[in-house]
Amino acid sequence: MSGNTSGFGSFLKSGHSPTLFAAFFYFAFSCCIWVLNGAMAPFISEAFQLSPAQKGLMLSVPIIAGALMRFPLGILSQYIGRKNATLVEMALICVAMLFGFFFVKSFNDLLAMGVLLGIAGASFGVALSLGSGSFPPKHKGLAMGLVGAGNVGTAVSVLIAPPLAQAFGWTTVYGIAAAGILIPMIVMIVFAQEPPDLDKHASFKDHIACLFEKDGWAFSLIYAVTFGGFIGLATFLPTYYYDQFAVSKVQAGQLTMLAAFMGAALRVVGGWISDRVGGVNTLTIVLITIAVTLVLTGMSGTSLALTTLLIILCFAALGAGNGALFQLVPLRWPLSTAVAGSMIGEIGALGGGLVPNAMGLSKQYTGTYMWGFILFAGLSIAMLGMLRVMQLRWTRTWAEKGGRART
Repeated sequence: MSGNTSGFGSFLKSGHSPTLFAAFFYFAFSCCIWVLNGAMAPFISEAFQLSPAQKGLMLSVPIIAGALMRFPLGILSQYIGRKNATLVEMALICVAMLFGFFFVKSFNDLLAMGVLLGIAGASFGVALSLGSGSFPPKHKGLAMGLVGAGNVGTAVSVLIAPPLAQAFGWTTVYGIAAAGILIPMIVMIVFAQEPPDLDKHASFKDHIACLFEKDGWAFSLIYAVTFGGFIGLATFLPTYYYDQFAVSKVQAGQLTMLAAFMGAALRVVGGWISDRVGGVNTLTIVLITIAVTLVLTGMSGTSLALTTLLIILCFAALGAGNGALFQLVPLRWPLSTAVAGSMIGEIGALGGGLVPNAMGLSKQYTGTYMWGFILFAGLSIAMLGMLRVMQLRWTRTWAEKGGRART
């Protein structure tokens, strides 16, 4: 064990660990705010008497907006530096939260608020690039995994937002978030430094290059299932638990927290396992697990205990899948890892917008959420088929058998 701890100590010494911590903290806070409407959905739905389809739309807007804003933030960070880009973004989040506190009075205001919450969802690429930027190539994967574990912010959100909404009213939670975002801003100003690894500016053409390759799309579509599934389900679950099992609004958040925490924690584990057995092998098991657990969840809509167990298993697979996919990215794009990663992250996050919409429409038109779960399970199986076909070429060209790094 002492070997492991000294290994981790030497990892921390190999780069600038205060920047790594600041990037993690910023990403965790951003994730927390990004899913606020999902965390408070039972309160919001009650206030505006929303139909299932309206709930789905309300929950998908922040996810889609966040995905679309990742790219402009990435470009901005090329010109003003990553540390400065995070400060600009957090200042905008603060303004957005004040809008929520003062001006959200109708369903349309709520949709506008969803777009503003998307600002927080844009943080992924810049956080990863900032956190891993001062670490040498052999440690970048672990550094990215540790920053990526800031996904745990989604679990914190569903745990603390409902009790706050219950105590002070849901619009007040936006006000609390506006004050809260000042904490990671101060941490960023005091502890982070701009990493030295950005000598060459990546051009717009470099950024979109991976979209003109089959592999870029393959990675993006798989990530749309693993990360899209993670963020989409984390946003939707408080509504599902509240509607399906008539638990309290606060309990709905607590049950969601168990799953979201599992998904965030296993992201690092997924990367670690993939280093050993290969990303393709890990993703194969992940995609099968996601499909099976989602179908069973859709069919077990009467048992709260079984549903919770299945969803925690599903989130464990989603989290491990996110880590596994990002173990493969630097192998495939060794010279443009950050650029390829941000594009894959962007398209993958868009996949999350499908989940609440599919669930809402399934409930509205068939009277059950089951078909939403089955649809997403089907997508998972389709991605598995694509992965197995693509990996035949991958293991001939840039990866060892199973998706391990070439030695």
